[in-house]
Formats: sequence, C-alpha cells, structure tokens
Amino acid sequence: MRRFMWVVALVMVCLSLVVSGCGKKDAGSVVKELDGVMGKLQSYHGKGQMTLRTGQDPQEYDVEVSFQAPSFYRISLTNAKKDITQIVLRNDDGVFVLTPHLNKSFRFQSDWPENQGQVYLYQSLVQSILMDNERHFTSDEKAYVFDVVANYQNGSLARQKVWLDKRNYAPQHVEVSDANSNVMVIVKFDQFEFGTKFEKDQFDMQRNMTGWNLKTLPTMMQGDSKTGEKSGVTDSKSGTGAASGNGTVTGNGTGTGANSTAAGQGSGTDAKGDAAGTNKGNAAGTGTATGDSKGAAAPGTSSDSSKTSSASGNQGTAAEAGSDKAIAANGTQAAATGAKKDTSKQQSFGIIEPRYMPSGVKKQDVTELKLDEDQAVMLRYSGKYNYTLMESRPQVQTVSVLPGDILDLGFTLGVVTGDAKKTLTWTYDGIEFRLSTGDLPETEMIKVAQAVQGEIGK
Repeated sequence: MRRFMWVVALVMVCLSLVVSGCGKKDAGSVVKELDGVMGKLQSYHGKGQMTLRTGQDPQEYDVEVSFQAPSFYRISLTNAKKDITQIVLRNDDGVFVLTPHLNKSFRFQSDWPENQGQVYLYQSLVQSILMDNERHFTSDEKAYVFDVVANYQNGSLARQKVWLDKRNYAPQHVEVSDANSNVMVIVKFDQFEFGTKFEKDQFDMQRNMTGWNLKTLPTMMQGDSKTGEKSGVTDSKSGTGAASGNGTVTGNGTGTGANSTAAGQGSGTDAKGDAAGTNKGNAAGTGTATGDSKGAAAPGTSSDSSKTSSASGNQGTAAEAGSDKAIAANGTQAAATGAKKDTSKQQSFGIIEPRYMPSGVKKQDVTELKLDEDQAVMLRYSGKYNYTLMESRPQVQTVSVLPGDILDLGFTLGVVTGDAKKTLTWTYDGIEFRLSTGDLPETEMIKVAQAVQGEIGK
C-alpha cells in the first residue's frame, strides 16, 4: 500500500512537470509570435517616463507615443521639471518637429522613423529583437526579457534590454547601455494599449501647435464685422486673454484702428478678483477714434487700470503687460507664448558652453551678433575638427519646409540640414542652438549637442 502511494505521488509530480513545461515558451516561439503581432499592428498608444544618464545629472522626461497604420506617428517629449514640450509628427504632409510654446515648427520630407530607431517606439524595439540572431532571452513572472544589440544613431549606445508583457507583448521597460554596460537610457511605460481609436485630428499639425496644452489656450471670441462688437475676458491670476477683429483696443477703453473705431466701457480687477469688460465699437470704414473708459469694481475688488491689454486682428499679435503669459493671435486663432518680457528687448540667457569637446579641438573665440531681430552669440571651435555653435532666444516665429532629416539627441530631437556643410538645429529650455560644421562627424555632433543639456548660461 505504501509502495502504491509512492508510485501515485511520483506520477502526479511527473504530470505537474509536464503541464508546467507546456506553459513555458522559448525564444524561438516568442520571436515567431512577435513577428505575427507586427504583421497585424494597426495602432497603439503609450505613456511613460524616460530617464537619460548621458549628462552629469539624470534628466527625466514624460513620453507619449501614438501610431496609426500605415505610417502616422505622434511623439510628445516633455521636460518633467520645466514643462517644455516638443512634438514629432508624421502624416500625409510629411514629418514635423514642433516646439509649440515657441510657436516654432520644422517640416520636411523624410522616411523617419523607418530609417532610424527610437527607443520609445514599439516597432524599433521589436525590430531589434527580430534582427538579432544572437539575442539573449530570459523571463520573469510577468515579462519576457530580451537582451539585444541596440541600433540607434548614437553610436555610444551598444545594447538594450526589453521587457515585454507576457499577455500581449506590450513593452513594459527598456534599458539601453553603452559598451561598458553602463545604463544610459531608461524608458518605463505606465500604460500601453493596442488597437487605439484616435480623434480625426490626432496627427494634424495645426491641432498639435495650438492644442498641445489646453490649459494654456485662451478663450477666443470672434468679432462681428457689422457691429464692431468685441468682448474680452481676462483672468487676473493667469493674465491671459484674447480678442479678434480689426483695430486696436486697450484695457482702459481707448482704441484706434485703421478699419474700425471703438469706444466703450471696461472694468478692471486687482489680483484678488476677476471681472469681464465689454467694448462696443461702430464700423467707420477708415479713420481713427478714441473713447473713454469707466471702471466698475466688483465687491471685494479694486478698480485698477494699471494693467493694460492690446490686441491686433490685422497684425495677428496680442500681449498683456504685467502678466506671465502673452497671447499670440493670427486672425481668430490665439496661442500662449509664455513670454514675460518687453518685445523690443531680447531676454538675456548668457553663454552656454558645452561641457564636451572632441579630442584635438579648442575653443577659438566668442562673438556677439544679431540674427534678424534676435540677439545671439557664436562660439567657434577649431583644431582636428572645425565647427561653430550659435545660440539665440528667438521671438515667436514659424519655419516652413526644410531639406533635412531628424537627428535623435535623446533629450530632444534636432533637424540636420545641408550636405557638404551640415547644420544641426535644436531647442532646449527656450534657446535655439545651431551647430554648423564641414568636418565634424555626426556621432560627435550628437555628443556636442547633448553636452549643453542641463548647463547654465554664464
């Protein structure tokens, strides 16, 4: 009887081993299923955080990625501390690199991202697994883990480990290391879903330029060309507002205009209260007119006309003095610029010197100059390689089609233009950088660009 029980126990152990063994997958079966997932991929949306250890201190960014077959992409990179966002789009019109808070955009024709990998794109991660025949494979309780060769523009990134969810092969975690096994980039996905249904304008350039952060967009009101009525709402705490129409209207109720006249009443508030003012004007063909203002203070507020606002429908610009935000309008469109300055003067940002120079290169000189209306500085380097680094804080502007391509800098995305002489352009913390050279290799250009990250102007 005892012997029979031992036999039964042994049989049960063997069966359990067989059953558990049937539930395990090897690298070959996972790779085969991954290939099938890629073949059926229609759309996805993911959010997470990216940590870069390429500088002196780790830098963290919020990452949001969207894809819709066959080739629509949207990537949003936000500096977690400074709340500065850069967006990369690909749609039927081409590839766009947008810096919405500066109202700045680059547009060009490119095969991106098919011609280069991105650590936060699902296609790049899976392709690195499929293409590496010497891949290392392990698994834990919730994920399959692949250790494969990294295939990125930055040549210093050698290998990467990718954690894929066992249930649906969604990415969970990515670690990219250099040749010395130092982890340089970490991406952690908080959420990732396949088969996402997007709004029609998810990949539209204009929507992403004006709607990137709905909290900063002003309330927009359209003027009536027949009655000349205009209304504006101002929040005394945020200092934002918008107006549209012909002519210029000031917060104290005095206005001039080439195509209309305005005279009306307005109300002002101090920092503790909110109020709305309405100005009424009569169309007058051509000419100018002025009007007086009467301030009406709400209970608990004081009438204060020291804050003035101006709007110009013809010029498409508007600004509120004494506020933390300026409003830029084009026709009936408006967007927050986040500028706190007199537009006649450029804000000083100091000289930012990259902490990295290629071997055999020395800084030659620093020159102050002017780019159109922008103050700028130019640093020249010479020796084994020769290059210049231009730094400026541009006024609000938009750059149209450029013959170039995207270069992944890790903390942001740059645009490379030119052939014999190349120029790498990128923005960081509101400053535009232009690195120009005729002999500096692309890998060195990336290192120089990354070396301004986290630096403070002198």
